[in-house]
Amino acid sequence: MKIILGISGSIAAYKAAFLTRLLVKQGAEVQVLMTESAKAFVAPLTLSTLSKRPVFTEVVSESSWNNHVELGLWADALLIAPATANTLAKLANGLCDNILSAVYLSARCPVIVAPAMDLDMWHHPATQANIRRLQEHGVKIIPVGHGELASGLVGDGRMAEPEEIVAFLNTQLSVGQAVDEDLTFPKKLGLSNLKALVTAGPTFEPLDPVRFLGNHSTGKMGIAIAEELVRQGAEVTLVLGPTDLKPFNKAIKVVSVMTAKEMYHACEAVFSETDIVVLAAAVADYRPKVFSETKIKKQEGDLSLELVKTVDIAATLGKAKKPSQTFVGFALETNDEQSNALQKLEKKNFDFIVLNSMRDAGAGFGYDTNKITILRRDGSSTDFSLKTKTSVAQDVVAEICNTANQKQR
Repeated sequence: MKIILGISGSIAAYKAAFLTRLLVKQGAEVQVLMTESAKAFVAPLTLSTLSKRPVFTEVVSESSWNNHVELGLWADALLIAPATANTLAKLANGLCDNILSAVYLSARCPVIVAPAMDLDMWHHPATQANIRRLQEHGVKIIPVGHGELASGLVGDGRMAEPEEIVAFLNTQLSVGQAVDEDLTFPKKLGLSNLKALVTAGPTFEPLDPVRFLGNHSTGKMGIAIAEELVRQGAEVTLVLGPTDLKPFNKAIKVVSVMTAKEMYHACEAVFSETDIVVLAAAVADYRPKVFSETKIKKQEGDLSLELVKTVDIAATLGKAKKPSQTFVGFALETNDEQSNALQKLEKKNFDFIVLNSMRDAGAGFGYDTNKITILRRDGSSTDFSLKTKTSVAQDVVAEICNTANQKQR
């Protein structure tokens, strides 16, 4: 693959060095283009060394004319990461005042952008209009992450991590498999011909036509696991609660649901034919006993709601689990973490459980990172450091592979 990596002026440009290294490690030829402002964040010499090619920063330099038309014809893909609000606006409106926008207008290959900016800039109607316009032109947008931003605010706008960007490229362009064990894309571990079921996201339990009981889950962790299972050869069904996020890989069969009951029925339909089950969704434990057909109006005094338990998906499936199935759960705890997780491991009949704590910085709902401990039925456990959820997914799937292989012996 011949990939042009365009870098614009964002603090996220520092990630471009690792991104370049990952692409080269996968066997891609990488030609780096930089806007003038990008040079303030990362040195062209660094990227030239990593890509083993000169970095172009201008259409016309002192020594030569860098032919943007030839570059546009040369590339198999144009990847712009980071793509600032300014760059997105130029691309969406055909403005051409630097080498990056010139090559974009000359490119005949797929174009993929990874936006990066502060949350207010990202949510601004002008930026969103530019995003929609680029999508209408066929440009693929890598979703932004949610977390701490350079401004100190917390919200949407973070550029996707380099390994997530390469995963997107692997899916969209079939770039290939990683060849280095220290990268975030390990070689296949033997899940070919196995069927996997993954749940992800929240469930919403309706109270009236406009209100519901829910939680803050985004589904990022479960989606990342589904993506990794596919990369390791499994056939994956993802039962996904209400979230704006979707998996990149089109090979994943997505079943969209809203309530705990709907999620249970979707799981039940495929459970008996499934080899691997990963229950990563944040399923509501209770639902309103009575659903109001009309919007509940504010009245004098307090409002009391009577709640009833929802179906316990993990416990119900756990009772029907076959010895050959690998059954994995998640436990997000706020106190007595390990004790609660071990009780859940036993009660739900999991082979192992993935524990993370709301008290760990950077872990839990909405973050691009997670910090986990894997607890096994034999009493052993493994602690992992804070990692991106893509990397965490690889750790979880590696454990799944080990468990599945033991069951097949």
